[in-house]
Amino acid sequence: MTDRSAAYVESFLEMMSAERGAATNTLQSYEHDLEDALSFLRSRGTRLTDASADDLRSYLSHLAGEGFKSSSQARRLSALRQFYKFLYAEGLRGDDPTGILDAPKKARALPKTLSIDDVTRLIGQAETEAATGCEDAFAQLRMHALIELLYATGMRVSELVSLPATVLSQNGRFLVVRGKGNKERLVPLSQAAMRALRAYGDALRSKNAEADRPEESPWLFPSYGKTGYLPRQVFARDLKGLAARAGIRVATISPHVLRHAFASHLLANGADLRAVQELLGHSDISTTQIYTHVLEERLHDLVQNHHPLAKQAKKQD
Repeated sequence: MTDRSAAYVESFLEMMSAERGAATNTLQSYEHDLEDALSFLRSRGTRLTDASADDLRSYLSHLAGEGFKSSSQARRLSALRQFYKFLYAEGLRGDDPTGILDAPKKARALPKTLSIDDVTRLIGQAETEAATGCEDAFAQLRMHALIELLYATGMRVSELVSLPATVLSQNGRFLVVRGKGNKERLVPLSQAAMRALRAYGDALRSKNAEADRPEESPWLFPSYGKTGYLPRQVFARDLKGLAARAGIRVATISPHVLRHAFASHLLANGADLRAVQELLGHSDISTTQIYTHVLEERLHDLVQNHHPLAKQAKKQD
């Protein structure tokens, strides 16, 4: 019996072009993906038009074995779904074998982060600039406080810029942060963050006194904008400027990257995943599990350095 798979692929592409107005690049992509599947199935003695769900699973497994990313596998499956829907609609096939196939799960991208050395340089640059007492001293003291608070607590940038001014009257080593869903959590402060906060607080009070303002802003980082506090975008822009002056690649830095650095560095130095979940304000542990690669590295090092058999093997080497 003649294999008309190639002819049906051509008919499918004509339909996509004429009836759905598919772009040239889209048509080329479909053609390439379907021809690849056709070639694989033909090598197994199966026609593309007759392929079963198991045949297509084998094809997807083949792609995975060849090192194709899950996104590429999902694209190939999407092309096959469209093709078999066409065959079914045209009465050329009585079922759709892709209907029971699950799309390959996309691997969750690891969060961008900074090394401890980069964070140290960034904070050092902010501290040096805050100590110069130049014309823009207030903005530099504010930036130093923002950086120290963010890295010490791992707060979301929205939580950081909207901290209330009452924080300045709290002399303890903890902050109460109001996060998503209006939920409150307690986060500890480092000594460095406390010092930067005190210096910024003194500068803020002096600025308010000089301006003779009858009513002080309720926000720790006040602004003349609509919200009344420092916009996230302004902080992100100023952070990139600070990174450039510290010799850190600007593309690698953002407030969220510092939050990831906080979590990654804690876990790398022995913190418990549940504790980090609480500090980050994640309601579900699965959100925090994007950092498990850090735990895996630490556990590997732990076994290699402390397991008796590993120590014995090192001695033999």
